[in-house]
Amino acid sequence: MTDLNAFADALIAAHRSGTRAAPDAPAPATLAEAYQVQSRIIAGLADLGPVAGFKTACKSAAPPTMAPIRAEFTLPSGAEVTLGDEMGIELEVGWKIIAPLPDPAEAGFDAALLRCIQPVPVIELVDTRLSGPRAEDPLAKLADFQINHGLIIGTPLANWDGRDFATVTARMQAGDTLLLDGPAEVPGGSALATLVALLGQIGTHCGGLQVGQIVITGSLHPLTYVRDTCEVRGQIDGLGSVSLTLR
Repeated sequence: MTDLNAFADALIAAHRSGTRAAPDAPAPATLAEAYQVQSRIIAGLADLGPVAGFKTACKSAAPPTMAPIRAEFTLPSGAEVTLGDEMGIELEVGWKIIAPLPDPAEAGFDAALLRCIQPVPVIELVDTRLSGPRAEDPLAKLADFQINHGLIIGTPLANWDGRDFATVTARMQAGDTLLLDGPAEVPGGSALATLVALLGQIGTHCGGLQVGQIVITGSLHPLTYVRDTCEVRGQIDGLGSVSLTLR
């Protein structure tokens, strides 16, 4: 397997400095190597806080991709976030883990799972730590936490009736720009199925899924980069609202 330490160390330094890196060291060439880099980065940043959750996505019949979300920029709805040169935003359905998750192989798993999670509206913040050609390399981006920067968390739905989220009615606006207004499909067609697929895949990767973490399931609209300060507001009917200010 390729020695990926130098590539991972460059990303660790970029996380710590808040800048971007253009490592000329070997980059991941497989999914396993991308996840190896993720794990090394999380270990190298352990003093800055725990893993706050995971982003995941299901595409066709392939295993779900996964990436940790750091706690440093995991913030409540209404937070102010430094814009920098730009920030990507995505409105998503998330799951808050409120009790230890059941084993997918155990009897009664489906019913048990519903007692351990609550749906929550979230806005994912997207920004890369990479510059140069590597910034467009899919496996390098995956190693860089699938370019997750952070997460804005709304209020979990406490009286959730157990229904899935597949097609939702939602609205997302950045300043005066309307990004979404109407029906939208959760990537993969089922927010619950996406969570279950991650649970079957993740094992102990970056510490595994833990109580208190948030799992996000993919954007309801195309990733949008914002370059001017503004208020960002999202609403998912039947789930709730979430917002932030980019300064």
